[in-house]
Amino acid sequence: MIAKIRSGAVRGIDGFGVTVEIDITRGLPAFTIVGLPNAAVRESRERVISSIRNNGFKFPRKRVTVNLAPADIRKEGASFDLPIAIGILLCSGQIRSQNTEETIILGELALDGKLKPVKGILPITCFARDSGLGCVVVPEKNSSEASAVSGIGVAACVDLGESIDVLEGRSKPRPPIEPAGKVDPGFELDYSQVAGQRSAKRALQVAASGGHNVLMIGPPGSGKTMLARRLVSILPPLDEDEALECAKIKSVIGGLDGTGISYRRPYRAPHHSASDAGLVGGGRNATPGEVTLAHNGVLFLDELSEFRRNVLETLRQPIEEGRIVISRASASCCYPARVQLVAALNPCPCGYSGSKVNVCTCTPLQIRRYLTKISGPLLDRISIHIPVRALSKSDLEDGFKIPGPASGEMREAVMRAAGVQADRYRGFESIRRNSDVPYSLLEDLCPMEAGAAGLLSKAQFSLHFSARSRKNIIQVARTIADLSCSELIGSEHMAEAIQYRMPKTLCL
Repeated sequence: MIAKIRSGAVRGIDGFGVTVEIDITRGLPAFTIVGLPNAAVRESRERVISSIRNNGFKFPRKRVTVNLAPADIRKEGASFDLPIAIGILLCSGQIRSQNTEETIILGELALDGKLKPVKGILPITCFARDSGLGCVVVPEKNSSEASAVSGIGVAACVDLGESIDVLEGRSKPRPPIEPAGKVDPGFELDYSQVAGQRSAKRALQVAASGGHNVLMIGPPGSGKTMLARRLVSILPPLDEDEALECAKIKSVIGGLDGTGISYRRPYRAPHHSASDAGLVGGGRNATPGEVTLAHNGVLFLDELSEFRRNVLETLRQPIEEGRIVISRASASCCYPARVQLVAALNPCPCGYSGSKVNVCTCTPLQIRRYLTKISGPLLDRISIHIPVRALSKSDLEDGFKIPGPASGEMREAVMRAAGVQADRYRGFESIRRNSDVPYSLLEDLCPMEAGAAGLLSKAQFSLHFSARSRKNIIQVARTIADLSCSELIGSEHMAEAIQYRMPKTLCL
């Protein structure tokens, strides 16, 4: 007799089905698991045997073979403990169930049969719903995560015995822990707390409205980090699809803590000592990196020139394509990586090159070595370059007496511009914001007045912009026009967009 139990696993951030097949035959006692299991899956033999015996059942003293199909995909984690134990009890005739064909079963077993939470519940539950299945059996601590997916039943169980009672119909499923739902998007950090820097705030508002990448250049203490950390406070909240996508990423790494799906955009700020695997993902099992954890949000790279050059170069493809493909001998995964890159940079190693207040102690050779860590192709992918100047004492005093616009006010303008873009790009699957418009559609989606077109041509001829830079300028100009509620890109919009791409001296 062969028993078949439905289960699931995760590849990238998407779930897929795994059929756990159990065969018990005569022969010397043995317990074999096949189907490319990793060490955690192979070790489930001891957990399953102890759980079965400690819950009043008998483990068959025969040859037990477990196959995890499809057999050509590597299986990882301890989530197959519960389906293996249920399958062995079914195959040996100790329990009977009519509910396993339409149910996905997941869970890690303790030696006493208690169920422990596992990773990847959310994407597997989404797969079960999309496949037309009726229910998922999960550990109780994972129930709020599974309940975030509508259209499918969730059976939350605390141990092996309760799972068997649910499958045999002797007891009703335990009500799952209700997810917290939408997380309040309130923010502690506000732009009203930043004195002065009105031009930098304006540029960041433009960047937030269109999803453009930003580079801030300025001396230490000028407020670059303060400005970057408050960018999420003016970004529009995630929509349903984006929030579910971000929650899947958290689920894969075990980051969902039962508080429900968050509608606040992610913010990640890795240290400059991060490796390329830490930044874009990788390692033996092709795990996601910071660029994926910041998907649909902000990736802030402070002290950009302190990052190793080979690490920074790995950002080219995800910035351009919005995804990262990690290929390893054991696995190849494609992770989403649509991020808004915000970088901060000092003009020289000491930070005071060209300062009128502090004296720079760097030699020209030191400055050149410091800045050459950032390649031209990477800078070309950053649409907005902002000089952030150090504030004088009088500027600071005036800034605190007359605070600039608060994040709430700035966010209202960003939301209006986002609404205009949503209406414009409705029907385009891959375009959500102005920064997503491809070069082939610029003329149709970003029409401009004759004066704006002439100004762009003159700037490209005199400043030698690349084709990518030209595209970025048009996209930024379109965002500025949206903030001004203008259907066409005017000369004033184009002039401001060109200003953000002007060759700037690093002497601030």
